[in-house]
Amino acid sequence: MDKILAEVYLPAARMSYDVRIPGRIKIYQAAELTARLLGELAEGYFKPTGEEILCDRMSGLPYDINLTPEEIGLTDGARMLLI
Repeated sequence: MDKILAEVYLPAARMSYDVRIPGRIKIYQAAELTARLLGELAEGYFKPTGEEILCDRMSGLPYDINLTPEEIGLTDGARMLLI
């Protein structure tokens, strides 16, 4: 899997964004990249701190930061939460 298309909800901006996430990077790297991207898109409602985590949107449970999206089993249409 090259990249997955995920919907990432950003509570700070009360907005959802569609983001392409590389399937072979660690979740902590995906969180960092996503936070930087959303920091630019959120029009001042969100400023990344470097401590953001990606969670499953339905359960609210954080993903293991040492696994990749492939290893977790994420596919296109995954719904995430960035906190």
